[in-house]
Amino acid sequence: MRQAKIIKLLPQFLAFTIANDNMSDIKIVSDKKEIIVNMYDNPTSQSLILFLPLRVKFEDYAKTEKIANLLKKLSIKEAPTGAFPKKGDFAYYAPWGNLAIFYKDFSYSNGLIILGHIEEGLEDLDKIGGYVEIQKNER
Repeated sequence: MRQAKIIKLLPQFLAFTIANDNMSDIKIVSDKKEIIVNMYDNPTSQSLILFLPLRVKFEDYAKTEKIANLLKKLSIKEAPTGAFPKKGDFAYYAPWGNLAIFYKDFSYSNGLIILGHIEEGLEDLDKIGGYVEIQKNER
């Protein structure tokens, strides 16, 4: 029964996360490294980009992800009810209003919205911590 529900939601999820060439990539910059994130074209990703540049503090959470609190909530318009995060996913956890970067795969999480995926710098994720700048990546 659970598998049938997931399959039913799959088209909605795929439509929500397909990348678009018009969407900006972002970069997460610390004093040590830079990570490039390919952002997906969805309302939640778009609302984050409106806030950029942004300074946030990332910290480790559950030995699975890095999280950073936001001062304002992002749009969850048209968002799926949750997601299966994979290593390299950049996400928004709507119930807490925080950003998350997954460095390990994780199970389905209600309220998790995938914003994009790391394109460059995944190997440097462990060096990201403390305050970082999130900004548009101008190529």
